[in-house]
Amino acid sequence: MMPAHETYDVIVIGAGAGGMTAAAVAAAEGLRVLVIEKTAFVGGTTAWSGGMVWIPANAKMKEAGLSDSVADAVQYLSSTVPEPANAGLRAAFLTRGPEAVAYLEANTEVRLQPVKASPDYYPERLGATSGGRVLEPVAFDGRRLGEGFARLRPPLPEVTLFGGMMVNRLDIAHLRRVGKSLRSTMRAARLVSAYALQRLRSLRGTTLHLGNALAARLYASLLARQVEVFFSAEVEDLSMQGDRVNGVVIRHGSRDRPIAARRGVVLATGGFSHDAVLRKRLFPAAAGFVSAANISSSGDGLRLAAATGAALNTDATSPAYWAPASLFARADGSRGVFPHMVTDRAKPGVIAVNPAGRRFVNEALSYHDFVLAMLRDGNGEPDRPFYLICDRRFLWAYGLGRIRPFTRLYRRFVASGELIEAPDVAQLAARIGVKPSTLTATIVNYNADAEEGRDPEFGRGSTIYQRHLGDISHKPNPCVAPIRRAPFFAMRIHPADLGTAIGMKVDAQARVLRADGAPIAGLYACGNDMGSIMNGHYPGPGIMLGPALTFGYIAGRHLAEGAVTRETAAGRVGVGPAIPTAVMLRESGASSTPRPIEESQLPLSTGSPGQAGR
Repeated sequence: MMPAHETYDVIVIGAGAGGMTAAAVAAAEGLRVLVIEKTAFVGGTTAWSGGMVWIPANAKMKEAGLSDSVADAVQYLSSTVPEPANAGLRAAFLTRGPEAVAYLEANTEVRLQPVKASPDYYPERLGATSGGRVLEPVAFDGRRLGEGFARLRPPLPEVTLFGGMMVNRLDIAHLRRVGKSLRSTMRAARLVSAYALQRLRSLRGTTLHLGNALAARLYASLLARQVEVFFSAEVEDLSMQGDRVNGVVIRHGSRDRPIAARRGVVLATGGFSHDAVLRKRLFPAAAGFVSAANISSSGDGLRLAAATGAALNTDATSPAYWAPASLFARADGSRGVFPHMVTDRAKPGVIAVNPAGRRFVNEALSYHDFVLAMLRDGNGEPDRPFYLICDRRFLWAYGLGRIRPFTRLYRRFVASGELIEAPDVAQLAARIGVKPSTLTATIVNYNADAEEGRDPEFGRGSTIYQRHLGDISHKPNPCVAPIRRAPFFAMRIHPADLGTAIGMKVDAQARVLRADGAPIAGLYACGNDMGSIMNGHYPGPGIMLGPALTFGYIAGRHLAEGAVTRETAAGRVGVGPAIPTAVMLRESGASSTPRPIEESQLPLSTGSPGQAGR
């Protein structure tokens, strides 16, 4: 089926966090909105993510008794994002981010709460906070989506329990204490019982957390406003009237069909993580081709914008946001990518080594900084093997990668090659291709100081952020413990991107710009289709989703400026609790296979690809 109308006020391309925010805001302002999604699901990479949203000086912090100010955030960003490029966009973000949160809570189903203990990634810098700048979505009952629940992208199976049960950050701690604490054991029993009841009516758990809850809340907001979502459809081109974008052309069967957008089009297709041409051009060679982003993030928005004369923003110290990742094969044969973000690297009793068998980084740094160290090691040589090394005690207590704590039957991971096991360090070294004497010396040197909780080589556990990721129950340093108990284990890790930082140049109204700085009328971008306002830096948790929601909101409001409807004139302030179950869930026969961007379609760069790929 095709979209119900020939003309809409706004067309949004992409149903991730940024796109759904723009659509929800435009619809809340009384505009008729169409969302075009190339896959069969809403949520994009957001649905797989932790759902963290970094918004400094938000009102939720004040309500929770935490202090912050825009001035403090400016001071913090001045040291963590020191370049002048995109300073105006950062100013717009700091000013309008709290406004976006307030608007979404008043006019959509989005509900966020502050994470009180989640430090900025550089807590020693002036203006940093120990928590509250990052917001997380409040848990959501997926049953409220009705038929639409089947259209919400499921979370990655590696982050669920029992084949589909999601848990939040606090419940993870309870699950780790099952059998040790009566309170935790009872809490776990209630969670499992609730999940069992949910599975009687659903293919997976309906209590949603993290990024899946955020995607669900945004989708619920679209359903509540009766926003039409056109699934499995690809946009062939943007249509223009003179210099203005006034609609899209979609492929339906054997013919193209134009759909008009009176006010404009929003590009929110998720960046270019899976586009081979742009990766080769803009990524460092050492990065390889491993991505934790959804495969639909294949550069569609950049390709469409290029045809209108849009400029690419290459003012980035890094072309992407990174995390070390291990690879594995799922039961269905698909390749799994597990980002090692917070569950293992900073815990006491594991180290990371380079191809020579030596440590090369403070393992408790942010995942982004960890990969930057991987990319620097070896002067950019591609496909270098890096490993996390631990012993049996660590594997049992903390797990490794997708291997969960307290896993007794770990040898299936050894049999698949995902986990490498050896009875001693020398044999482990031989199995990962490094000199046994070098790896042995590395671990002996590390252990000598680890006995006392010290890491003089890299200072692991020296900041509140690093200690936050460690094991607070381990003394004296929550990030440091010796590696002694056989057998010993290694797991290969790769540089993997979480999303791209290079995207379209935009202004403070989220309008896409030409090379001369003039906005392209009727064309907006948000999310990873928009160039990073952080210039490829990663100052805190949620610095992709924070700007995505903010500039999605900005785009939606700007598109609606001047529109007066009976609903807004009546002083509407919120949505009702009911979400219709009989919603339009249209699907075309278009292929969702990613199409690589041709070199001839790329916009002229106003920055240096060499700089962007550092």
